[in-house]
Amino acid sequence: MYLTEFEKRLLDGKMGEGAAEAMRIQVALGEAFDAERMVEISRAHVSFGMSESDVWFVNLLLQGGGRCRISPTSNPIYDGNYLKNVDQFEFEEDTSLLRSAQSAYQSIGITPTYSCTPQLEANVPRFGEITAFSESNATAYVNSVCGARTNRESANSALAAAITGRVPLYGLLLGENRKGEILVNVEAYLRDDFDYHLLGYAAGMKIEFGVPVFTGMPPCPSAEELTSFCAGLNTGGAVAMFHIMGVTPEAPDCETTLHGESPKKELSITDEDLRKTRDLFSKKEGKIDFALIGCPHYTLKQVREVARLLEGKTLHRDVELWILTSSLTLELSRRMGYLEIIRRSGGHLIADTCCDMPCWTRRYNGKLGITDSPKAAYYTVRRGMELVAKRLPDCIKAVLNGVVEDGGAKDL
Repeated sequence: MYLTEFEKRLLDGKMGEGAAEAMRIQVALGEAFDAERMVEISRAHVSFGMSESDVWFVNLLLQGGGRCRISPTSNPIYDGNYLKNVDQFEFEEDTSLLRSAQSAYQSIGITPTYSCTPQLEANVPRFGEITAFSESNATAYVNSVCGARTNRESANSALAAAITGRVPLYGLLLGENRKGEILVNVEAYLRDDFDYHLLGYAAGMKIEFGVPVFTGMPPCPSAEELTSFCAGLNTGGAVAMFHIMGVTPEAPDCETTLHGESPKKELSITDEDLRKTRDLFSKKEGKIDFALIGCPHYTLKQVREVARLLEGKTLHRDVELWILTSSLTLELSRRMGYLEIIRRSGGHLIADTCCDMPCWTRRYNGKLGITDSPKAAYYTVRRGMELVAKRLPDCIKAVLNGVVEDGGAKDL
């Protein structure tokens, strides 16, 4: 693989062992994928969390003098300052790791957004921009909705790219690999974020490998619907890029999207597919202990809808409601009065955390909750929690009444 003089100096340790280690990762990836050379990036996002291995890796690079040339945004950890004020919230054993993670990430030069949706507010790439994004919903959104270019990076390779400012030129950075390959005819009725999440999950299970092209979808999906769609695609499957005919920037028509070729295969997604997907996560009914919504992180528009549904009402005394969002959205929610409405109802709007965190496990292990995110329902099973996935109005109804009814069997 061809390396410039600057890249050779990085690899040879002339700019420190931390930068050399990061460059070795990039060169190894390039060799594995037969890349001819490196290219510069202008943005990055790392999906580090609070695992000991994440913190170990960052500290390894730090000890070698590694620092980010491109400051990447970062995935959630959790808001310890807020949670410590919540009665009996058991997070104390993670305090040391939380401090270590925050210190390491900020020392190496990460922008501490602690959000899984950087593409919506803090790290928005332009069309054609070369980037290095980890986090599955963000990678798909950046490639597909923004029309920027990134491969499906790991947390480690994204940080290595941020430190070196380079990624190997392969995969979805090359125009020929961005062509549509699988035609997906959407015959289902889509009404809200929840349906887009179900559609993504159902399609992800059927697509297997390749770049899908979706036809028959509404012409103006919202950012929230598209984010839910990306999350579903990468929970039910592994889709780093997709096209929506007449919607996403590289899909003006079939000829352009498929690069003049015929699709490798064609499939359909129907209302029945959405029902089957919904039923994977909506079978339980009865008394609930908690609600966990905001996976991916809620936008201001979604927080506003929660506040509208809760205004003047009070949660059932035995149910806790948690709405997960970014720190930027939390601050705007405070300014606009949504935070106060949610708190008056008994709910909690918090930033910087994710449903796939140990603090939630300790609180709700073995308990039944409700969510509007099939992705959250999928994730939390492995941590001993059980979440019923329902539409947002049904989630709010459940937290007010203390029960979830009929498992959502009649909502499609």
